[in-house]
Amino acid sequence: MSDNSWTDRIVGERMTVDQEFNSRIANSRFTSQEWSLIMTATEFEIENPEDPDAARIVANTEKIEQILPELENVRSQVGAMGGQTQGSGAGSGSGSGGIVDSLKGALGMGSGGGSYDEEREAAETLTREYAEELQAKLESNGRWNSVREAAAES
Repeated sequence: MSDNSWTDRIVGERMTVDQEFNSRIANSRFTSQEWSLIMTATEFEIENPEDPDAARIVANTEKIEQILPELENVRSQVGAMGGQTQGSGAGSGSGSGGIVDSLKGALGMGSGGGSYDEEREAAETLTREYAEELQAKLESNGRWNSVREAAAES
C-alpha cells in the first residue's frame, strides 16, 4: 500500500478530523507538538479495501518506536525552559515533574524503561481512535466507498 493516491483524496477530511481531535489531544498525555511528531511517524492504510464489509482504515504505527526518544527530548527542552508540558508526569508515577525530572529523563535515570511502553501504547491508542474517526468522517460524507475503491486499485 505504498501508493498514496487514496490518501491524497482525503486531505480535507484529515484537516477536519485534526481540528475535531484537538480536544482529545488536549486531554491526553501528549502536547500538540508531540502529537504532530506521532502523526509524522504514523501511516494510514486501508485494510481489506476490496471487501466493502471488512474494509477499514488502520494506523500503521511501526515507526512510532523511532520517535519515542524524541518525545522525551521535547519534554526535556520544555522543562529546561521552565515550562511543563501538559502531559508531563501523567501516568509516569514521577514525583514533582519539572526540570529535575526532565534532566533525569534525559540522562536515562527517569522512570525506567517502561515509560516508552506506556508512551507507545498511548500513541497507538490515540492513532487507532483517529483512524476510526477518519473513517467515520468519510462514511458520513458519503466518500468512504470511493476512497476504499481507490485503495483497492492501488
